[in-house]
Amino acid sequence: MGDVFLVRHGETEWSRSGRHTGWTDVPLTERGREEARQLVPLIRSHRIGAAFVSPLQRARETAELIGLQDVRVDPDLREWDYGGYEGITTVEIQRTRPDWFLFRDGVEPGPPDHPGETPEQVGERADRMLAKVDAALADIEGCVVLVAHGHFLRVFTARRLGLPPSGGALFQLATGTVCRLGTEHGRPVIAGWNLRPGA
Repeated sequence: MGDVFLVRHGETEWSRSGRHTGWTDVPLTERGREEARQLVPLIRSHRIGAAFVSPLQRARETAELIGLQDVRVDPDLREWDYGGYEGITTVEIQRTRPDWFLFRDGVEPGPPDHPGETPEQVGERADRMLAKVDAALADIEGCVVLVAHGHFLRVFTARRLGLPPSGGALFQLATGTVCRLGTEHGRPVIAGWNLRPGA
């Protein structure tokens, strides 16, 4: 079975300042575009059998800049719906909730169009995405690439490894990087994390 490559989109103004960027459709910065372009050698060195991308523009532009073809847009790859915490930094949240921890506590409710998600709800989306990835791997030669967002990809990794959604807290993930999930003796493993060319 092929590997799964996770690509976190390049830098945005909000990711640079630490603002929780869920469904707000902010673009890449020029630095974010350059981060994406630098990933091309890592992606081209592997046979890509299928690729999926979040519908949000920062992920779609990253997928385009790294040269992915025939990419399937999938809403299950959206970032965590931060609800009432959209656009707010962790430092700001902890002024009123000093012990707040996203992967344990989730978020405050937001407006009706994006009310927020619990860690378990993000885990359910990750599980649906895992099923799609496994179906693709069974049907293709090569690997699968997912281009998406930091917190979602961390939960996806936790679920791939058999951990609860809260296990995503264990995997720090930088913008403009590639991570590789593989297998060893038939069991899922992390084969590479926060990879950049030359690193």
